[in-house]
Formats: sequence, structure tokens, C-alpha cells
Amino acid sequence: MPTGTNVAFQQDWGDVNVGRASVKKNAVPKNARALDFAKASGKVATERRYGSGGNKSAHTGGVLSARKLEEADDVGKIAKVDKSLSKAIMQARMAKKMTQKDLATAINEKPQVVGMYETGKAIPNPQIIAKLERKLGTKLPRPGKSKAPPKAGAKAAGAKKTGTTRGGPPKRR
Repeated sequence: MPTGTNVAFQQDWGDVNVGRASVKKNAVPKNARALDFAKASGKVATERRYGSGGNKSAHTGGVLSARKLEEADDVGKIAKVDKSLSKAIMQARMAKKMTQKDLATAINEKPQVVGMYETGKAIPNPQIIAKLERKLGTKLPRPGKSKAPPKAGAKAAGAKKTGTTRGGPPKRR
């Protein structure tokens, strides 16, 4: 039987304190009185979160970023909801016999959002308009887009019609 080990003895363990801890840990206040005492002594700091718990994406004004607004030299006009859209939302809501609050809860928005759309003060958001269309069961008038001029393509230039496809073999007929 071997009496010793071939490997050098090395201890990797740290010291263990079996009794009370030598360093007192930060105690979390367990009740309201202890929390008030900790606030008064300055051991606890609180901060207020503004706008937390809400649907931030739906209430943003659109695609304009802060950088674009900062760099813009001209005073641009912010697009608002058309009167035709406001009137259509109001008529469809009344036909369904819903209040603004009922419609807002049905589309998971705040009642102020529906009110702003009906008064014409809201910035149009396609997602909210789509939700309104689904709940009201009607097609609402969307804000118009400016049409781009047609591009001058190969067909517009008067290309010849031949029996081949882009350098490939002739078409079968």
C-alpha cells in the first residue's frame, strides 16, 4: 500500500465561518414601518417611472425620429386625421351602439385615443386604424398617398416582342 501521494498537497478551500456572519448583509425591510425608517435614514432611494406599464408603440406620433426633428430646418405641418375618417369612425361606432370607452377597450387602447381620432386631433397611425376597422366591421377612409410618376421601363420604350426569354431558349408554343 502506498503511504503518500505523488501529487503535491494543495488546499483550494476557503475559510468557513460556522457561527454568526462577521459581515452584516444589507437587510431588506420586511414591513412598512421598517421601509419608512429606511427611507428617512437615506438607506433606500426611490425613483418614479413615467409612462411605465402602457402600450408605448401605439401612442407614438409616427415614424419621425427625434434626430430628424432636430435636424429639420423648415417648420413642417404634422399630419392630422381627416374629417372624413373622424366622421366615419363616429358613425360606425354609433351604428354598433358603442361608447368611446367600449370601443377603446375592444381595441386595447385608451379612451382618449378614440376621442382624439373622432375630434380629428390625432396623428394617424395605421395600426390603430386597422384595429378600428376590424372592430367596427367597416372600411375606413385612409389618408391619401401621393402617386409616384411611372418609370420608363423596357415595355414603355417600345421593346420588340420576340420568342425568347432574356437570353434563354425560345418559348414553347
